[in-house]
Amino acid sequence: MSSRIFQIRATGQRLKSGSAEGEHFLSRLQLPCIREHVESFPNITGRHVGFSYYSYSAGDCLLAHDDTDQGRLTVGRPSLRRRIAVVTYLQEEWKPDWGGELIIYAKRAGPSSDSVDLVPTQCIEPRPGTLVMFTVPRYHRVCRVDLTAGQHRRLSIAGWFMTEHA
Repeated sequence: MSSRIFQIRATGQRLKSGSAEGEHFLSRLQLPCIREHVESFPNITGRHVGFSYYSYSAGDCLLAHDDTDQGRLTVGRPSLRRRIAVVTYLQEEWKPDWGGELIIYAKRAGPSSDSVDLVPTQCIEPRPGTLVMFTVPRYHRVCRVDLTAGQHRRLSIAGWFMTEHA
């Protein structure tokens, strides 16, 4: 799974734990390309998955970053490395004019030897029920939610497939 970005469109129905729909959704996350990518790193001592919930109101955005911030280190425990990022959108309704797009970038050598230019390669509308996956590190950002969104919020769950190394 080198530079490919996967989007899987859900049916729009809520998934319940243990239901056939829930099991189908989880099976979609167990694609061979995910397993192959995660297992391609040397000296893996553990595999982890972590998720966070996000709510963006009118005016909110997230600046460009590459998800390599691995979080807090626990004394005596190996650090976790994020390998694949996953985002799914949970809001009931979203109009393209409301913004909040996920922008994915490619890196290009900058004008000096120590700089990097980011070139947008994907613009993904936060359509309800969409699942987006991409490899880490990869620069990305969330565009500002427009004031025309009113009280509507861009709701998402983001997660990472991670590896642990000694």
